[in-house]
Amino acid sequence: MNYPYQITSRADYDNDYKNSVEDPEAFWASVASNFYWRKQWDKVLEWNFEEPSMQWFGGGKLNMTENCLDRHLEFSGDAIAYIFEPNDPTEAVVKYTYRELYNEVCRTANMLKSQGVKRGDRVCIYMGMIPQLSIAMLACARIGAIHSVIFGGFSARSIADRLEDAQANFIITCDGAFRGEKQVFLKNIVDDALELYPHVATVLVYERTFTPIQMKAGRDVYWKDAIIGMEEHCVAEEMDAEDLLFILYTSGSTGKPKGVVHSTAGFMVWVTYTFVNVFQYKQGDVFFCTADIGWITGHSYIVYAPLCAGATTLVFEGIPTWPDAGRFWEVVDKHQANTLYTAPTAIRSLMSHGDHHFDEKNLSSLKVIGTVGEPINEEAWHWYNKNVGKGNCPVVDTWFQTETAGIMITNIAGVTDAIPSWATLPLPGVQPHIVDEKGNESIPNEQGVIAGNLCIKFPWPGILRTTYRNHQLCKENYFSTYPGNYFTGDGCLKDANGNIKITGRVDDVLNVSGHRLGTAEIENAINTHPGVVESAVVGIPHDIKGQSIFAFVICNDKNVAPKAIEATVANAIGALARPDKVLLVNGLPKTRSGKIMRRILRKIAEGKINELGDTSTLIDPSVVDEIIAKNN
Repeated sequence: MNYPYQITSRADYDNDYKNSVEDPEAFWASVASNFYWRKQWDKVLEWNFEEPSMQWFGGGKLNMTENCLDRHLEFSGDAIAYIFEPNDPTEAVVKYTYRELYNEVCRTANMLKSQGVKRGDRVCIYMGMIPQLSIAMLACARIGAIHSVIFGGFSARSIADRLEDAQANFIITCDGAFRGEKQVFLKNIVDDALELYPHVATVLVYERTFTPIQMKAGRDVYWKDAIIGMEEHCVAEEMDAEDLLFILYTSGSTGKPKGVVHSTAGFMVWVTYTFVNVFQYKQGDVFFCTADIGWITGHSYIVYAPLCAGATTLVFEGIPTWPDAGRFWEVVDKHQANTLYTAPTAIRSLMSHGDHHFDEKNLSSLKVIGTVGEPINEEAWHWYNKNVGKGNCPVVDTWFQTETAGIMITNIAGVTDAIPSWATLPLPGVQPHIVDEKGNESIPNEQGVIAGNLCIKFPWPGILRTTYRNHQLCKENYFSTYPGNYFTGDGCLKDANGNIKITGRVDDVLNVSGHRLGTAEIENAINTHPGVVESAVVGIPHDIKGQSIFAFVICNDKNVAPKAIEATVANAIGALARPDKVLLVNGLPKTRSGKIMRRILRKIAEGKINELGDTSTLIDPSVVDEIIAKNN
C-alpha cells in the first residue's frame, strides 16, 4: 500500500506544513482522497471555536471498517494484521491475516445485531488486552453502533458512572484478564457495576481465563454461544462523516469523567496520517505499541490507524516486568518488531531493573522507537536511546491528548531533528498559539524562548467534537479559557527554531500571599536539583497565605535534604515559591497513561485520607499507602 502523503524529507515537512496552514482545505482534501468513500464530501471544513462547532468532510459517506479491512482484501488479504503475544510467554502466539480479521469482525457484527444492537446504540467494552477487544470495537463501527471502551483496571463505580453517562444498554466483557502473574476478575466487577447501574439489557462475555463466574439468566450471554452460525459477511453501515465513532472517558477536574466524542472521517484521516508520517511506517514493518487499547493511544495506534494503513501490529497482553524486566526486549526479538512505542513511566521502571535484561536480546530489527503519555525526562530519553535504540533509531517524543485523537507535536522519525525531552515541531495542520495567563500572545525572552500556555488556534481533523450529552462542558473546558483557541491545559516552552517542550499542566494554579504560581513552574524548579527524579506540587489551605505549597519529591540520592530542595526553588523562582513542606517519597500515584493524580496528593496533603476516592485506575495503588505512611 502506497502513502502519497508520507513526508520523507525536511523539505517535504516544511512544504506540507506551509500548505496546511495557507490552504488547509486543499491540503486535507488531498490527504483524504487516499481513503475509501461511499460518497465524497461536499465541504472539507466548517468551524467555529465560539460555539464550539467543527465539521470535517461534511456530506461525505463512508464506513471506518471498509477503510480498515475491506479495501485491503483484494491485494493484501493474506498480509498479517495482528500478532497476538499472550501474557504467558509459553502460550501460543495467534496471528490474524486481514482476511481472517475481516471474517471475525463480520461474524461479531452479525452477533451484535442478533442481540439487538443497532445503529446509534452505545456499547461499552470492558475487556483485557486481547484481539477480541479490537474486534468488538470494529464490529460496532461496522454496524454504526458507538463504542465506549472502559480500561480494564477501572472499578465498578467507575464503570457504572460511564455506563450511566453513555446511557448504554449493552456491555461486552471477559470472564477475566491476565496481567502478569495476577488475574483481574472482569465479569465480577461488571456484576458489581450493574448493581449500581442496572439498566444494561445484555452482557456479552468472552471467555479468556475460564474463571468461574455467575451468569444472570436473560441478561448474560457467552460470546461463544452467541456467535454460532454467524456469517462471515456483514454489509457495512453507511455513515456520515460526522457520525459518532466512539466515546472515550477522561478525567475531569470535578472528578466526574468527561465523555470525549470523536467522529468518523476526521478521526480516520488524522490518526492514519500521523501514524504513517511520525513512525515512517513501511509496508511489512511490525509495529509494537505497548499501550492499553482502553486509552486513546490504543484506539488510535493499535486499532484504527495501523489497520487503515494496512500495517502489521503486535498486540501484547502482558506487562513489561513479568516474568522479568526483559519481557519487552524478548517480544521485540521474538517478533522482529521494527517500531516500539511505549510510555516514559515504563522506561523509567525498566531503567531501575538494570541493563542486564538486554543480555542475549537482539534488538537490531528496531528502526524507530517512541514515547507517549507524558513528557520524557532527559535521563530516561538517553537510556532509551542508548540501550533500546542502540544509538541507531530515531526517538520520537510524541505529545497528544484524548481530545486531539492523535499525535500533534513530535519529531518525525529520521526526517526532523530530535531534542531530548522536547516534543519539537507541530505536525502539518497543527497551529500552536502560546499565550500568557491573560490570553495575550507570549513574548520571547532575550534568548528567543517563549513560555506560556499551549493553545491551538485552528482545527485539525481529529479535534474532539463535544463531550457526550454535555456540550457546555466541552466549551467550558477547552474553548472558554482563551476565546478563539482550543486550550490544551498544558504549559510549554518554544525556542527560536519553533521547537516546543511541554512543561506540564497549568490548570493547577496556586494563590500564595496574593501571588499566582503555576504548579508546573515549581515542579520544573524542583526537578533542576541533580538529586531529584520527579516531583508533584499541590496547594493546600493556609490561614495566613491563602494556600501553602506542598511538594512530593522522588530522589535518586538518599542524602538529599528537603531544605536543599526548598532552597533550589527559592533560587530558581524566588522565596515566595519556596515549598512549605517537602515530602520525600518512593513513587507518585499515576494512571496507566502516566498522568499524576494530583487530586489524590492534595487530599493526602490536607489529611483527608477518607476522601481519596477511586484509586483503582492507578498503575500501582500501593504507592498511595506508602505516601500516607510517610506523611504521618
